[in-house]
Amino acid sequence: MSNDRPGGPADVVPTNARGGDPEEMGSSGPGQSGRSSWFSRRRPVGDGNPKKGSLLRELPVLLLIAFVLALVVKTFFVQAFFIPSGSMEQTLHGCPGCTGDRVLVNKVPYWFGSPEPGDIVVFKGPDTWTPEVSVAAPSNWFSGALIWLGRAVGVAPPSEDDFVKRVIATGGQTVQCCDAQGRVTVDGKPLNEPYIYQNTPIQSRPFGPVTVPQGRLWVMGDHRSASADSREHMTDRYSGTIGVSDVIGKAALIVWPVNRFGLLDSPDIQGVNAAGTAAAPYAVGLAGVVPVVAWRRRRGTHDD
Repeated sequence: MSNDRPGGPADVVPTNARGGDPEEMGSSGPGQSGRSSWFSRRRPVGDGNPKKGSLLRELPVLLLIAFVLALVVKTFFVQAFFIPSGSMEQTLHGCPGCTGDRVLVNKVPYWFGSPEPGDIVVFKGPDTWTPEVSVAAPSNWFSGALIWLGRAVGVAPPSEDDFVKRVIATGGQTVQCCDAQGRVTVDGKPLNEPYIYQNTPIQSRPFGPVTVPQGRLWVMGDHRSASADSREHMTDRYSGTIGVSDVIGKAALIVWPVNRFGLLDSPDIQGVNAAGTAAAPYAVGLAGVVPVVAWRRRRGTHDD
């Protein structure tokens, strides 16, 4: 009579011939030695330990990637600038004895269009323009690299040929000063310039008329009494204008100091509605985002 009930002889777990624990037996059964079984249960050598030198190997790659990304962003998208002079007071602080503003310059809007009157732009000045600041040349490649990095993040003074001004007139327009109230006019119409900061009498303001060539801009500082802008270079071969191609980007945001953080306005100084042009980059960006969002929503639905 067989005894198959639980706990009976049929449930007795056999041991190996030496009386060892069954767990010490190899996968091949009782015939495998305890030594082989012990080796089969050993933890692999080096398991769970960090790879030696992995950080040292990865660090140069990470630094290279960070450098390339910074270069791409600086070249095509946004760049930080330090305001070194008071020519844009009081819109932008750069006066001696005060904290110079750091601004973000957006390069994307001018992928789709040209600067408009009222825009604050950073540009490479023509070779006929006298620098507003004096910057010492780097003594070696290392200091040059530090200056480049500082300019990329807006903590170092800009190059001597970098300027920041406001666009007043564009190609084909005629600009001059002044009307009876001392206002600048474009094509005979006075501009609405609430940002102006000046203390010069009306009789010392006149200039022009100057017709801006196509592909060029007439620019002026908001601090009309302390800005060496287009007015100061009317006798050069460009009649004081700058090239649209020399514009680096549009000053869009004050990022430092914190108490002045905020967007920079581009008022419609000529009374012309340029909303369609200004909205173009955002419309293109939205058109690119919508398909991505739709694809992700569709993918999420399928995953559910």
